[in-house]
Amino acid sequence: MTIQWFPGHMAKARREVTEKLKLVDVIFELVDARIPLSSSNPMLEEIIHQKRRVIILNKADTADEKTTKEWIDYFAEKGLPAVAVNAQEGKGLFKIEQAAEKLMAEKFERLRSKGMKPRAIRAMILGIPNVGKSTLINRLAKKNIARTGNKPGVTKAQQWIKVGKTLELLDTPGILWPKFEDQEIGYKLALTGAIKDDLLQMEEIAGYGLRFLEKHYPDRLQNWLKVETVSEDPIETLAFIAEKRGLLDRYNDPDYSRAAETVVREIRQQKLGRMSFDFPNWEDDAE
Repeated sequence: MTIQWFPGHMAKARREVTEKLKLVDVIFELVDARIPLSSSNPMLEEIIHQKRRVIILNKADTADEKTTKEWIDYFAEKGLPAVAVNAQEGKGLFKIEQAAEKLMAEKFERLRSKGMKPRAIRAMILGIPNVGKSTLINRLAKKNIARTGNKPGVTKAQQWIKVGKTLELLDTPGILWPKFEDQEIGYKLALTGAIKDDLLQMEEIAGYGLRFLEKHYPDRLQNWLKVETVSEDPIETLAFIAEKRGLLDRYNDPDYSRAAETVVREIRQQKLGRMSFDFPNWEDDAE
C-alpha cells in the first residue's frame, strides 16, 4: 500500500515534534474515535517518552457509543486518561482541560507546598493527518480568546493560545505519520476518510467494509440492503447494490466501481448508523 510518507518526511516530522515536546507539559494525542488504534502513530510512545499524555477520541458522534466507552476503560487500565469529544460541534471539550489538570495535580501540589504558584499547563495536540487537529485547536481557541504571545525560550514561530483558566495550547499541532504497514489498517483509514481514496482500490475498500459489517453489524447491513441474508462474497453484494441502484455500465452490467463508491460514501455518511472499526479486543477484528 503506497502512502506518501517517505523516510525523509518521517524523520523531519519526528524532529519537529521532538522540538515542540520540550515546550509542553502534556501531550493531547488526537485519534479518530472510530479507529483509536489504527489512527495512532506506530512510534508515538517512543517519540514522546514519559511525557504526560491524554488520549482524545475525536469524532465520537460517529463512533459506536458502547465501543467508545470500552476504549476509555481500556486506556484507563493502561494508566492513560482518555476523553471522547466532537471537535466539529464543540462537544465534550471541557473534559480535555479537566484531564490535563488531573495529570498535573501532583506536580502542582508540590509547588504549592513550597510556596510557589503553578503556571498554566502547556500542551500540544499531536496526531496523524485528518483526525481533526486544526478543528480542535480552533474550537479551543474560540477565536475570541487572545493568544498569549511569545514566551521566554520559545521561538517566535511558536504561539500559545490560552484555553480556560489553567491551560495554554501550542497553536500548531504536531503531525505524525499513520500506520501503513498493515493493509487492514489502510482500509480502516480509508473508510473513515483519513487517507485519500486514490491510495487504495475503491472496490477493495468497499469489500473490506462489507465483510466488516457482515461480521460486526450484520443487522444494519441487512436493513440497509433490505434483505434477510447477505452474500459472503463482497463482489456479489456489490453487483446486487449496482443492480438495485441502477448503477450499470453501457453494456447493462453492474458498475462495480460506482457500487463500491456508494458503499464507502454511505458508511462515511452514517447511513448505516454510528460504528467503530477498532475494538479493544483487537484480535477479534475482521480478517
